[in-house]
Amino acid sequence: MSIQRIETGPRMSQAVVHQKTIYLAGQVADHDAGPSVYTQTQQALASIDRLLAAAGSDKTRILSATIWLTDMDTFADMNRAWEAWVVPGATPARATVHSARLAAPEYRVEIGVIAAQA
Repeated sequence: MSIQRIETGPRMSQAVVHQKTIYLAGQVADHDAGPSVYTQTQQALASIDRLLAAAGSDKTRILSATIWLTDMDTFADMNRAWEAWVVPGATPARATVHSARLAAPEYRVEIGVIAAQA
């Protein structure tokens, strides 16, 4: 059984494919995204689109998503970006959790997904 790694670095791969299942690392916004959770969510979702395409899939095949927010008061802002992006009728199982800190202080939202290959 082969394992495909996408955008592999010294610490981690951005995506790993095994047995037609795609595991994405948590995706965050660009460093210059600013503090807006809405904008940061949009950028993280664009990264998810890009990585899923590289793995031979798309957002309609996401099985589950985990979203980490540093401030649950921004839940509505994140959901506004999420709901504009997600495909109605193809919504994944999802959990949203509070995390006091993410990998860098400028990150306010991080999204990880597991998806099926097409």
